[in-house]
Formats: sequence, structure tokens, C-alpha cells
Amino acid sequence: MKLVKRLGSLLFGPIPVSRDRAIGISERLAAATTLTSSVEYLAGRGEIREGGLNDWKVIRQAHTESSPITRRLLDLISSPRTTTALHLARTAVSAGLLLHPGNSRWRGAGNLFLGLSSVALYPRHRYGTDGSDQVAILTQLCTGLARTTKSPQTQDALLWYLAAQSNLSYVVAGWVKLMGESWRDGSALPGILRTRTYGHEPSFQLARRYPRAAKVLTHGVLALECLFPLAYLAGGRLARPVIGGAAAFHVTNGFVMGLGRFVTSFLSMHPAVAYTSAPKDHPAVAGRDDRAMLANALLLAGATAGAAAVGLHRRLRVLAGPGSTRHVTTRHGNRLQYESVGGEATEQRPVLVFAAGMASTPEHFTWLVEKIVAEAGCAAVTYARAGYAGSRRGATAPFRLSESVDDLVDLVRSVVPRHRKVVLVGHSLGGELARRAAAQLDDQLHGVVYLDPSHPDQLNRSAQQSATARNFGASLSLMIWSLRCGLGVLLARPQWLQDLPPSCRRRVFDQYADSRLWEAGRREWRAVESDFRGFTGPIGPTPVHALMISAQQTVDRDQEQLLMHHELAEAHRGEGRHVRTVVLEGATHDSMLTHGRFAAEAGRHMVDFLNSTAPSLDHVGTDVEMEPRR
Repeated sequence: MKLVKRLGSLLFGPIPVSRDRAIGISERLAAATTLTSSVEYLAGRGEIREGGLNDWKVIRQAHTESSPITRRLLDLISSPRTTTALHLARTAVSAGLLLHPGNSRWRGAGNLFLGLSSVALYPRHRYGTDGSDQVAILTQLCTGLARTTKSPQTQDALLWYLAAQSNLSYVVAGWVKLMGESWRDGSALPGILRTRTYGHEPSFQLARRYPRAAKVLTHGVLALECLFPLAYLAGGRLARPVIGGAAAFHVTNGFVMGLGRFVTSFLSMHPAVAYTSAPKDHPAVAGRDDRAMLANALLLAGATAGAAAVGLHRRLRVLAGPGSTRHVTTRHGNRLQYESVGGEATEQRPVLVFAAGMASTPEHFTWLVEKIVAEAGCAAVTYARAGYAGSRRGATAPFRLSESVDDLVDLVRSVVPRHRKVVLVGHSLGGELARRAAAQLDDQLHGVVYLDPSHPDQLNRSAQQSATARNFGASLSLMIWSLRCGLGVLLARPQWLQDLPPSCRRRVFDQYADSRLWEAGRREWRAVESDFRGFTGPIGPTPVHALMISAQQTVDRDQEQLLMHHELAEAHRGEGRHVRTVVLEGATHDSMLTHGRFAAEAGRHMVDFLNSTAPSLDHVGTDVEMEPRR
């Protein structure tokens, strides 16, 4: 019985570590990380020279939008001589922190130098820096500030901050992994071990030989990361197994996956966790100031409330839409939000109805719509599919692509007068929906414009598309849960958003920062994957005019995409039908819409297509404002 109690006391309980000892262990482990990092960079300094992986002449292009002062400073730091000198200095300071005992302020200055120099060199080593460097920066700045102050309260606040960062690093990583199917079914670990970058042949063979053990180990890693804060429960009784398990996890990764720096960097945060998780009445932590924990809790509560308020305000703006929006209800009970422009268009010209891609917005077509309305004399209708923007899904049956096809047909029949011709314009998935809707519109349909469209056989024929599809669903789930947790306030505005017309930028960003868009995208993706995987072909004929505009970077990256685009276009060929295929030079899948120059070129091709297939006008007809037919 005594032996059991002794083993229990060894395995369970707090890890008694004093304030000074926690700071000392953390700074030495972080110094070991920096020493290893700088020695590695010095050994491979050929990579920073001209033609190397980290050639500054190439990397500095990523900072063209930085201020002139920042660019000059980066140019100074990133010269080969300065970079080498900094790494030599970092090596000397790191060695000094490891070899020289004490707790003087000079050690604080050394920690701050290592942390700040890492920040300065981070842009320089764009390829090669990783999470271990970021963790070392956090530890060195915290321990450096703790060494330079005489206030125990400030030191405790810094250790609480470092402990909170350690908890976050595990919890966030764990819950993100939990969204991936491969981690849930236990296949992730063997999959990682068989890769070239992080693989280890003997370990992979063991995982393949003992799949149940590999699955248990995979789930164990998930549990360790997701439940890391359990170290703080019951007076820190679980601190030893939790911290010990995390340490063993990193040591194993260092050996098996070659992540040596991760061992010392992540372990450098563990002393702060041990210090803050011990009960306050333990002699080792006597006098510990825990007000930082309360302050963090209050800040978190305030930030959560603020994020919820911002998210609610954005959602209300998204649901309301601009003042010009209207709604129509389809046969499935879905209420679609749409806008029509070009009310002065003549009745002899077709109406263009735009269908957006998956997880996209109607505003992506703004550049195109402006050009078409101005130069082709056509009216245009943009709409949001069920679940996007202000459109709501009322259907109760499981979602299938046919539902969105029916919605598009119902929208056309409700909004466009029966005597007006229609051209469907679809981007990405919208192109496939337009192709399928064409069969139901009969003689009202004038033509289809495909903008880098999806092909129903692409997941079977394109290895690249099939490989990308495996992780796409997990990415959508990650976005949904992140936004549901209020992290939309941290969402950065991407560059493509700045390329859109200023009038629609805020509305597009509101939609992307709202989980509804990603929920609708995930619902569509599940239907797309099921539908496309089961496609047996062939593509049926579509007897109307067609224009195919492919993005150059799409077809250059995957030649199978070009073949599939041509196949879609060929399905329209026939006597009296105009079919044209174009590759938009330099454009990507999205920039062909969002970038003004590419969109203008795509619009020019569309205007030429409309002029060559629609009758020219000798007079202006009656102005028509499209609204739902009663």
C-alpha cells in the first residue's frame, strides 16, 4: 500500500518550482533553441546568398507595401554580413546564458537581445523559421522583462502570460486537429510518418504493423492537447502527468520527425505552467501574485462580449443587404436575395444572371457587372444562394446540388420577363449550376458564360483537385468554428478584397467574417463531393451559345482542367451556335473577378460574345425594371 502511495505521489501532484527557478529554466531552454537555430543558419548561410532559398532580392518583394523606413531597416539587417554578424552574436549570447549562472539584469538584457533579434531576422529567413522560433521569442521577451524588473508582482504577471500562451498553443492545436477526419479516425499519425518531410520509416512500419496502438496513440495526442489545462485542476494534481506527457510528446517528435528545436522551445514554457499550476499555499510558490489570472479572465470576458457584438452587427448588415436588394421564394421554400442593375437596358438585349462560386459572394462580380451594363447595354442580376448573404434556406430535405439548380431556374422565371432572353454567367461551381439549369430554361436561354468553371468529373480525373479535396472540408469546418467562437474580429482583410471596388468591400468582408457563408459553403461542398465523385459521364449537349474563359494559372497548374474546360465548351457546339474558348493570361481562379484589370479583360470578351450573338440595336426600347412576376 505504501508503494502504491509512493508511486501515486511520484506520478500525480504539483511540480514545485520557485519563481526564480522557473525563470532560469525557461531562459536556458529558450537560449538552447536560439543557439541551435543560429548555428543551423550559419552552417547553411549559402541559402541567404544570391540564388539561395532565402535570397533577399526575392524575399524583399513580400514587403513592397511596408513603409520606406521599415524597408530600409530590413535591407540593412538582411545584408549577408549583417545577418551573419547577428547570428554570431546570438550564438555567443545564447552560450553565455547557458554557461554563466546567476540572475542578474545582464541576463535580462541577453534574453531581450535574443528575442528582439529573432523578431528582426524573422522576415530575413522567410523559409526556415517555424513555430519553435515564435515560442522562443515569447519566452525570451517574458524572461528578459522579468529579469530587468525587481517587482515580484510583475514577474508573476509575466509568468502567467507565458503559461497562458503555453496552454493556448496546445488547446488550439488540439481542437484544430479534432476537426480533421484523419485525426478522429486515427489515420493521421501513420500518414505523417510516411511523408518525406516529417516521416520516419521504422516508426511508420510499426504504426502499420500495430494499427490499434497507432490509433490509441493518435487519440492520446489529441486528448493531451485538447485537455492540457487540466494541469490546473485539483490543486495541480494532474500537473505532472500533463506536463510530463507533453514533454515526452516533444522529445519523441524531435527524434522521429526531426523537430529538434521544438523540444527545447516548447519545454521552455513548461516551467511557467508548473509554477502557476501549483497550489498557492505550496512553500515553493509562497507569495505568488495571481491577479494576472483574474485580469486575463476579465479581459477574455470583455473581448468575448465585444467580439459577439461585432459579429452580431456584421450579421445584421449581411442579412439586411443594400437598400436595392429584393427577394424571391423558390419551389423549395428558399428565400433568395438578389439585385438587378441596368434598368435602362433595352428589351432586345439579353439579361445576364450571375451565379457565384462556392463560399463566394455576389459582389465578386461587381467589376464585370459594371462593364457589361455600361458597354453591352444589358441588364444584370446577381443573387446569393440559400444560406449566403441575406438568402435563407427553408428547404427541409437533405441538400443536393439539384436544389440550387432549381433555385436558379425559379429566380430566372420569377425575375426575368418571359419574352426576355437570358444569359447565365457562372464562376467556379456557379458555372456547373448554370450548365445544369440550362436544360430547364428551354428557348428563353440565349447562352452560357463559363468563368473558370467546375467540371462534374474533376475529382475523378484531376489528381490535384482530388488531393486538395481531402483537406478542404476540414478547412471549412475550421473557419466555421473559429468564427462561431468570435474570432472574426481577428480576421485580416486579404489583398484580393482590396482589389474589389471600394463600394462593396465592407459588405464582402462582413460576409467572409460571418460563419453563415462558410456553413453554406460546407453544405455545398459535401453535396459537390458526393455528386462529383459519383459522376460517370458523359457531359450532355447544351444547345445554346457559350463562352468559356479559363484562368491561365488554373490551366497551367493542372492541364487536365484545360481539357475539361474544352469538353464543357464542346458540349455547346452545333449548327448556328457560337462557341468560343479564351484563356485569361496571368489570371488566377479568383483574380479574374476580383482584380480590376483581369475583370475588365474578361468583361471585354463577354461584350464581344454578346455583340456577336445578340442582335444589334437601331433604337432604344422601353426601359424595363426587373422585379418578381406575380
